[in-house]
Formats: sequence, C-alpha cells, structure tokens
Amino acid sequence: MGLFSSLMGNAGAVDKEKLRADYGQLLTPNEQIEVGFKLIRDTFIFTDKRLILVDKQGLTGRKSEYLSVTYKSISRFSIETAGTFDLDAELKIWISSEQQPSISRRFNKSVNVYEVQQLLATYVLK
Repeated sequence: MGLFSSLMGNAGAVDKEKLRADYGQLLTPNEQIEVGFKLIRDTFIFTDKRLILVDKQGLTGRKSEYLSVTYKSISRFSIETAGTFDLDAELKIWISSEQQPSISRRFNKSVNVYEVQQLLATYVLK
C-alpha cells in the first residue's frame, strides 16, 4: 500500500499470516481469516464467521477497540466502484435496521472491491 493512499485513508490488503500473528488471540478455535485490510492504523478483518474492526485510538495508538460484527446482523451493503479519475472504491455496511451505514471504508485501487463484495455476499446471504 502506497504512502499517498495511506494518507488519503484508503485501505490496502494485508497478508493473512500477518493478521493471524497480530490478531490471532481474537479468533475462536475454528475461525479462519478470509481477508484483511489496513487503513493507516486501523484494520478490518473478514473471517468465516464475522467482521472484526480494529480501531487504534489516541495519539500513540496504544488503546484499541475491537468491534465484532456477525454477518447475520448485516442488513445490507453497497460498493461504489472507482471511476475514471477516482483512485479508490468505497464499501458501506448497514447493521440491523440502521438508516445510515454503520461502517464505511475506502479501498485503494490495489483491492478488487468486487471480491470484497462477493465475500460479504457469501456470508451475509447464508
């Protein structure tokens, strides 16, 4: 992930082994990481059971919030693809009956947002 994309707040893919090493303690014994993405300090991880959002807080990033969202609580989601002059795509996720998206993330062009959408659809539509 390039520095410019990081500064713009765009997410880039992270290696599964790195995610497992950093966040393995959050997983249940039978839970597998499917894919993960990193924004400057924050990370979000799609597993075969849920979506985990890691929010690093404060100036030092020592304090972290770990939000776990089960796929069954996701009521809808959308992707907005990058246009001709856009460098990024956007994913929006609505939890339960919320009127506004509860989760919104931008992806840099290195991430195939259609694959992210397909992964979400696979688990949300079970």
